[in-house]
Amino acid sequence: MKASQFFISTLKEAPADAEVVSHKLMTRAGLIKKLGAGIYNYMPMGLRVIRKVEAIVREEMNRAGAVELTMPVVQPAELWQETGRFDKMGPELLRIQDRHGRDFVVQPTSEEVITDIARQELKSYKQLPKNFYQIQTKFRDERRPRFGLMRGREFIMKDAYSFDRDQVAAKASYQVMAAAYRRIFDRFGLTYRAVAADSGAIGGDLSEEFQVIAATGEDAIVYCPQSDYAANMEKAEALAPTGPRGAATQALTKTATPGKSTCADVAELLGVPLNTTVKSLVLATDETNEAGEIVKTQVWLLLLRGDHDMNEIKVGKVPGLAGFRFATLGEIEDHFGCKPGYLGPIGLKKPLKIVADREVAVMADWICGANEVDFHITGVNWGRDLPEPDMVADLRNVVAGDRSPDGKGELAIERGIEVGHVFYLGTKYSKGMNATFLGDDGKPAFFEMGCYGIGVTRLPAAAIEQNHDERGIIWPDAIAPFTVVVCPVGMDRSEAVKATAEQLYADLLAAGVDVILDDRGERPGAMFADWELIGVPHRVTIGDKSLKEGVVEYQHRRDTAATKVAVADILAHVKGRMAV
Repeated sequence: MKASQFFISTLKEAPADAEVVSHKLMTRAGLIKKLGAGIYNYMPMGLRVIRKVEAIVREEMNRAGAVELTMPVVQPAELWQETGRFDKMGPELLRIQDRHGRDFVVQPTSEEVITDIARQELKSYKQLPKNFYQIQTKFRDERRPRFGLMRGREFIMKDAYSFDRDQVAAKASYQVMAAAYRRIFDRFGLTYRAVAADSGAIGGDLSEEFQVIAATGEDAIVYCPQSDYAANMEKAEALAPTGPRGAATQALTKTATPGKSTCADVAELLGVPLNTTVKSLVLATDETNEAGEIVKTQVWLLLLRGDHDMNEIKVGKVPGLAGFRFATLGEIEDHFGCKPGYLGPIGLKKPLKIVADREVAVMADWICGANEVDFHITGVNWGRDLPEPDMVADLRNVVAGDRSPDGKGELAIERGIEVGHVFYLGTKYSKGMNATFLGDDGKPAFFEMGCYGIGVTRLPAAAIEQNHDERGIIWPDAIAPFTVVVCPVGMDRSEAVKATAEQLYADLLAAGVDVILDDRGERPGAMFADWELIGVPHRVTIGDKSLKEGVVEYQHRRDTAATKVAVADILAHVKGRMAV
């Protein structure tokens, strides 16, 4: 490609609504152009990146035995009503009607449609396993679209769906996809982690997120540098505390803590470590009748160490706490006789269920609220001052320095951006849509399913968050809009510069290199600034002065200075650097 034939549109300043680096740089480099809230035009430079992402995904999905198809963006509501998602999904599901008043949705995902295809086309176990995938436009009506392509409303996604005869086969299909995803992300040239993720109501361990590591990432990734353990914050666990609980050494004492309603404030006032305090979190669960009316409410008290935070996913898995809510002020005052800030498990007005985090269960001489404003109790001990808790469970988020659950080191935490997810679905959708096949016993059975997604348009944004500097984007070779740019200085004034540039351009094309020749006649400073902003990884500069020395200048986007290379050697040099 020659720059004069292409479309290059760079900006000196980012738009005022661009908050994160990727949004700013993608707009300034002319990769995207905003059309509406969370809706963007993919401009020619940006589309080249997207197409390269798609090509890698498509090659590895095909290699893994998946079969490509395309499902409509607009889908009949009837299918979504079969699974109940038409009503259950919130306003992020865009619902529309046609001229006849029939309901449709603009798809955010395609489980219903692919399950409908399977129940019509896959009649026998002999046709299994099957994995269908598409690379298609999606739409989610985000309440607050922001961060450019990181959280847009319209986006492109690769979604795949596997169909198997039983759980054993489904788990095998899952592993095939998990391996394919690792090949895909390896080829992208990004630093990433595959982390264990929560499986939600389906349960089990077959759920992994693929996170591109970036300091600006929204997700916390927990990993052990000394082992292969990695999980997202929702799923991550620390090694359970070991050893017997310490013996009581302090007397139970009611202590004045005027105006100190947080564990941190109490610890500071009393001059003790924060990890000697215990925080009280009050939850409630409701039992309803067939009409949806609440017939019974159970109040729960969760006890966590003062320096720890509750993990809602873990709490929701505690027996009896599924579907929990935070207790109302009235419920709290009814059970504790006190407002929040000074709550504790001693001297309750009404009985409730107490669940202690594993760390709290082994504590001695701890501090908690006294159920009286401006007072806390110090020297609290299980068994002596209050009964053992009703339950002990892992209730908290891990923190850096916790012991890894595999016992091989300490946990570390870094930030990541989720760009892929592999997930075992089981029979959730096949049962919901009565999608069956005939098994080898001649009886109908529900498909065991898995789903596997990659955010095709989110991935370039994540790549930029990981790879940029003050001058602009730094693309990995595999997904750069162009791999090499040839920058002739004054080619309109020098036949030697023009001839050398044209020859190198032709040689690179013949070698299969994705190269662009900047023949726009721009000044060197403006030309270099454009390509540094756009982020093309390899640049060759050709000028009259260097040609007289028999050399041209090569510079990788990450290099601090150019390297002089003999004209005869430049093709081999570029190809060598591309292979690094």
